[in-house]
Amino acid sequence: MKKVLLSLTLALFAVSASFAQNAKDNATPGTTSTLKAEDMAFTTDSHDFGVVSEGPAAECEFHFKNTGKEPIVLQRVQPSCGCTTPSYSKDPVLPGKEGIIKASYNTSGRPGAFTKTITVVSNAGTKVLTLKGQVEKAPTSSVPENTSMLKTN
Repeated sequence: MKKVLLSLTLALFAVSASFAQNAKDNATPGTTSTLKAEDMAFTTDSHDFGVVSEGPAAECEFHFKNTGKEPIVLQRVQPSCGCTTPSYSKDPVLPGKEGIIKASYNTSGRPGAFTKTITVVSNAGTKVLTLKGQVEKAPTSSVPENTSMLKTN
């Protein structure tokens, strides 16, 4: 009985120590930043692909310049859905330098108009970028589709 009680006590201490460690890791640093969302100056915050063919991915780049006095660190770049894939550098963008966020929209199986957003979260604030366009349905094969009930090999 004493061994069971001792084991449960040790397990309780181990679990409480792990929770205390996680709380300390999630704490926000006490430093304040002078950066504002305007310090991440995008040349444009939206891109219109126009009419694109179904199949290949539609890709574009969003360029921004750090007009602040501190480095900008992109913490998270999150698309509004799984059909849009952003990529960006994890390195800080120094004052006066330019950063790039690349976006790719998967057009396969998505004919019709689309409007998607990418939310950029950084130490300068949050910015929402917009992608839009029209996906033109790919033409069907030139060979007629077999609609008979007989199977052909």
